[in-house]
Amino acid sequence: MRDVAIIGVGMGSRWGKYNGSLIEMMAEASLSAIDDAGTDNIDAVFVANMGAGRINNQTALGSALIDYLNLFPAVGASIENGPASGATAARIGYMAITSGLHDVVMITGGEKMRVAPGPVVTDFVATMAHPEAEYIHGITFPSLGAFLARLYFEKYGVTSEDLARIAIKNHQNGLKNPHAHIQQNITMEGILTSREAALNNPMIADPLHLYDMCPVTDGAASLIMCSMDKVQEFSNSRFVKFAGTGQGMDTMAVHEREDPTFLKAVDIASNQAFKMAGLTRKDIDFAEIHDAFEILELAELESAGFFERGKAHLAVREGETELTGTFPVNTSGGLKARGHPVGATGVAQLCELVWQLRGEAGERQVLNKPKHGYAVNFGGFGNNVVSTILSRVEE
Repeated sequence: MRDVAIIGVGMGSRWGKYNGSLIEMMAEASLSAIDDAGTDNIDAVFVANMGAGRINNQTALGSALIDYLNLFPAVGASIENGPASGATAARIGYMAITSGLHDVVMITGGEKMRVAPGPVVTDFVATMAHPEAEYIHGITFPSLGAFLARLYFEKYGVTSEDLARIAIKNHQNGLKNPHAHIQQNITMEGILTSREAALNNPMIADPLHLYDMCPVTDGAASLIMCSMDKVQEFSNSRFVKFAGTGQGMDTMAVHEREDPTFLKAVDIASNQAFKMAGLTRKDIDFAEIHDAFEILELAELESAGFFERGKAHLAVREGETELTGTFPVNTSGGLKARGHPVGATGVAQLCELVWQLRGEAGERQVLNKPKHGYAVNFGGFGNNVVSTILSRVEE
């Protein structure tokens, strides 16, 4: 099996509302990654997307993107794995290279969600729930997030203030990210404790408020992977090592899990990634966590093994997960501020890891030359999860 490097990354336009087509948006991100890599000698293109068939009336996105960019004779395919589509596509790209089937692969994730009304988007996301046990009874993902938050509140003493602290931290990081959808400074008083907070931050699904969850976003991200032994042949750019990947599964129906506050799929995926990378949790310098709801930042950090169960919120209170803390989390702004175009999120997480490991993250750069970064891309409501570890290659 060959070692694999990421030789180029890009995100194109700032995320939020995109006025062009889905393919145009993904092409912008792809061209940015190609420019960063210094090569368009690509063998295969894997496009990560969840909802274009329903929301944008377009399928076969791998074929469409290759045609639009004239990347022939590259081959292509579309990858759908819910919100974990991005990291799943990167994992498949890794397998294609390490097996020797391809030398250079481009992974592009994209989702154009803001063309659809809010109820349509909510229903589209809810189709990932168990069809008989959850979806037909009106379950939405904000309601599942609210159930998890309520359990955390009762079991571990987590409070609304703890979730607000996470949102404030991620918005502060998003202010430093030119690609972030929401670039807004928020305060505890503004969203929780002032008289106006109820208007600024209404309850969506008790106990979750508006600022406890991510926005609906248009966005695309792209990365180019290459066999490590071919890097100098295809690119002169700085590169990072694709050190570890793991994928874990759990029951679709949340009520069937022994302990819904422990995300078993995150645990499995993380253990696999760490075993492959030959690293421990203490080796990781920073992390991108799939905070579709801010309660998930706590649950994923604990289930991935970075904090003891029920203790991550205490680390948040102490500032450990802030940009200047001992373990920075969601330096990009996370899903909360960067945004969550579901098919693109996992790719964007890896873009952030690359920028940080190359020392190119600007104002949000993690200090002391980070060596290893971790990302978790959360599919369904924790039933299909992909974890990835990237490592800086010493000069």
